[in-house]
Amino acid sequence: MTYSLNLFYGASVASHQRAKELRKNLTLAERKLWTVLQNKQLDGYKFRRQHPIYRYIADFYCHELRLVIELDGEVHDGEEQQELNRDAVIKEYDIHILRFKNEQIITNIPRALDQIRSFIQGIKPLSPL
Repeated sequence: MTYSLNLFYGASVASHQRAKELRKNLTLAERKLWTVLQNKQLDGYKFRRQHPIYRYIADFYCHELRLVIELDGEVHDGEEQQELNRDAVIKEYDIHILRFKNEQIITNIPRALDQIRSFIQGIKPLSPL
């Protein structure tokens, strides 16, 4: 598998447009995490924010690692079943998912980064370009 494979897994034009809108309005937790993920700051891996995957939009996605990072806040309360369905579909593409509560990122981002790095150490990245 190479890096040039489809990054979007069949996402529609509407999903791309919605992702573009979401990138303009990041939550506090998303902004805080993005400051340490952007520009390959996390161990040299390229992350994208508000990235369309099939019918869904991942908060953060690294194609090389096949890793989605999701931040859950109040907007996700009561949507547990929808989140489980969404995760199942994304996992069908052999994509890993890490979830954090917004408050975990806001109050202790170093611990969250340690958890992300630990996870990365246990998965095999795609071959580089």
